[in-house]
Amino acid sequence: MTPVELSRTVLRAVRRAVDEGELRVAVPERAVVTVPGPGGCGDYATNIALQLARPAGRTPQRVAEILRPHLLGADGVDDVVVTGPGFINFCLVGSTPTALVEDILRRGPRYGFVDGPSGQLVQLHCPREVRAVVVMDAVARILRSQGALVRTRCEARPEPLWQDVLGVDIDAYGRPAAHGPAPLDVDVRPVPAPLDVGVHPVPAPLDVDIRPVPAPGDPVPLGADAARWALLHPAAHDRPRVTDEHLVQRESNPLFRVRYAHARIRATTRNAADLGFTSEPGPAPASHAADLGASTEAGPARAPRPTPLAAPPEATAPETAALLTPLADHPRILAAAATHRAPDRLARHLVTVADAVLVLLPAVLPRGAEKPSVAHRARLALAEAAGAVLAGGLSLLGIDAPEHI
Repeated sequence: MTPVELSRTVLRAVRRAVDEGELRVAVPERAVVTVPGPGGCGDYATNIALQLARPAGRTPQRVAEILRPHLLGADGVDDVVVTGPGFINFCLVGSTPTALVEDILRRGPRYGFVDGPSGQLVQLHCPREVRAVVVMDAVARILRSQGALVRTRCEARPEPLWQDVLGVDIDAYGRPAAHGPAPLDVDVRPVPAPLDVGVHPVPAPLDVDIRPVPAPGDPVPLGADAARWALLHPAAHDRPRVTDEHLVQRESNPLFRVRYAHARIRATTRNAADLGFTSEPGPAPASHAADLGASTEAGPARAPRPTPLAAPPEATAPETAALLTPLADHPRILAAAATHRAPDRLARHLVTVADAVLVLLPAVLPRGAEKPSVAHRARLALAEAAGAVLAGGLSLLGIDAPEHI
């Protein structure tokens, strides 16, 4: 269950309490669902009881207790706990690490997407500026992943290369009609890229063709992937750096780390198939030593090789949590990126996932004379879950998730 789906569950519970006369309030349009704060517990929490307390003429704790029975019977909710001044905390069904990995692998790149339309209609507008056009395109993709119906409009027809090379898709041009605006009109106006779109001629001798070169900072020569990343990764209020540093294949380039992580995961899956095993979410030994056996008749077991990640998904090793936490948080990140029209939040989240999975990958395949074990299958499943998140996130940014790099 995603935060958006849980928010709808909370609103349905409020509506039932109102219909049954337990609360006398107007049902709000939105219920905020976040990760639990200090003193909280479970997977998610909401402050809806604090929000409704004053209009209901009740204490927040009493409002929370009224809503709790309606929430306990909801699909996907395992337990509901009231903490603090009236925060409602949720424990979801199948929220164990194994269940999380199974859910991601089942949904694939669409993990975190909302099932079905949300009923929200959004009209996005942007000026004729390359970064605004690219950001609007990414925002539209993210909103659609959350069930919104989106139309995009640019104030004037953009440069052909913005569409042909950068892959932006715009529904209409010019100013919107004065009548019949969408219920939610949003202006997308990030800080522009540092350029005036155009070309500067290169001085040349007489009778020689003049070959234009891109304006300084023009993102188009970077190609679709690097250009879109350069424009989307910074926050909307930050000026982007449009340079060829986004093309270098080294650790300092976050785009390279994200795409490299996805390619490495795909290669690991292929290598595992060559070794005769596939992924299988589930518990595994808590240490790499358990993979090798405790002892043999010939003598004690070999000392375990140090690995970046020796624990299975169920363990609480810091390296494992460093990957499981952002995977579980992915639906919330998508919902927040849609709400705040902020694709940069998704871009930074993908970097976090990539950095965490790159620590895991050296421990996925057997080494030397090792045989594939339950632990290897579990680690492979966790890596493939990260690959699904990276692929889905990159697609929403309009960036390719490579099989090879």
